[in-house]
Amino acid sequence: MNRTIWTPTLAWLGAVAGALMLALATPGESNLLGRLPTLTAKRLDQQLVVLPHGLRAERTLALVAFQSNQRAEIDSWIKGLRLESDPTIPWFKMPVFNDPGDERARDDIHNQMLARHPAGRDPSRLIPVFTDRQAFIRAAGLTGTEHVWVLVLDREGKVLARAEGPYDERKAQALRETLLARGD
Repeated sequence: MNRTIWTPTLAWLGAVAGALMLALATPGESNLLGRLPTLTAKRLDQQLVVLPHGLRAERTLALVAFQSNQRAEIDSWIKGLRLESDPTIPWFKMPVFNDPGDERARDDIHNQMLARHPAGRDPSRLIPVFTDRQAFIRAAGLTGTEHVWVLVLDREGKVLARAEGPYDERKAQALRETLLARGD
């Protein structure tokens, strides 16, 4: 009879201990979406910036592209969120290139982007990144390069929210809520 009382109690204690071990071993929710790797980049206005530590706002919107044919998707987010006329949303565009490994080649790409940059648009909002593209994708928690990614980043580079593809009002609202939420 003593045995029947202790068996369920021990099983319950074992389940509680297992749950606690899993809770401690599982990464926090804020790490599940990914993290922007630390990168040194040159903005289109020639200023060096260290990402993510160079982000000035508590939360920043990053429009990430991987191919030149994704400009229309990037523009759809800029227009949809009215980024150029809304000073309350800190944002930048970040084309991600595989690093050619040569400063001259990076400068050539940078100069081509500068030549195509529309007059009147703020060149400091364009931060081309030269890195291992696949490592960047893994670190940021992205699933591919077929579409643009819109990320809400904190100053530590944690991805707090993300959306993939062209502008969508439902996705935009979720990103906006994360941007405007108070930090932890």
